[in-house]
Amino acid sequence: MLSPATMPSAPRQTVVPPDTDAALREAAQSLEVAFLSQMFEAAGVGAVPDAFGGGAGEDQFASFLREEHARAVVARGGIGLAESLFQALRARVDG
Repeated sequence: MLSPATMPSAPRQTVVPPDTDAALREAAQSLEVAFLSQMFEAAGVGAVPDAFGGGAGEDQFASFLREEHARAVVARGGIGLAESLFQALRARVDG
């Protein structure tokens, strides 16, 4: 009888959950949302106007507006960043 130390081991296989593609796509889209939100901030989206602005409250919540704008862009196909990230992540998982 073989001892556990001398038993041949089976080839190691990577266990990939069936919903991996969905998780990878969600992660890629989240990264695209974050990127677009930062780009919108740099472009001045949601900036408080000089006259008739909403004050400190508007300034504090402008980031939420930018993030929702970014989510809307990504939901409609985005700029292609999420797809590129998804393909790169998928290739890495496939090894």
